[in-house]
Amino acid sequence: MSRKFDEKKLVVASHNAGKVREIRELLEPYGVEVFSSKELELSEPVEDGETFIANAEIKSKSATSESGLVALADDSGLVVPSIGGIPGIHSARYAVNPETNERDFSYGMARLNNELGDHDRGAYFACALSLAWPDGHVETFEGRVHGCLTWPIRGENGFGYDPMFIADGYDDTFGEMEPNEKHSISHRADAFKKLIDACFKS
Repeated sequence: MSRKFDEKKLVVASHNAGKVREIRELLEPYGVEVFSSKELELSEPVEDGETFIANAEIKSKSATSESGLVALADDSGLVVPSIGGIPGIHSARYAVNPETNERDFSYGMARLNNELGDHDRGAYFACALSLAWPDGHVETFEGRVHGCLTWPIRGENGFGYDPMFIADGYDDTFGEMEPNEKHSISHRADAFKKLIDACFKS
């Protein structure tokens, strides 16, 4: 039996504004006041896990320990099986441009497209969501959405690798979709449904 969330405040253990905005929108129906790690000036722990679930739990445990609030952490990324599963858990680091040492997803998408070459372009986004309480209890859920990668990139919406990803059964990239449409089918939505059903619905 999963533990129910019955607090009024929650910290999202992320410094990524796009990710925090998406989670805030998904939690809006539950009347939860959402803070980000950046707003609370929490530290960013070393993510040295070998899976999305392990890294999500590292982040949620760190944030709840520092803030005293229940913390929700997301670890997500793009997985391309035909080239060994990259960028995988290194999705954000993979997009760091060596010339600027800054995260640059335009660079990351071009790099990935070059690496793909003639390999199969099937891919999936994975998302692990970890909810951690100050007493050490943790609930973690994983969601996925399968699709393929396209080039050139299309769309200004979303963030990360969204403009090159087309979900199975759709024609638009995640970068072209309206937020509501993407939220209804994304890897994060899949993980969120599991989280909400287990921890938020009575």
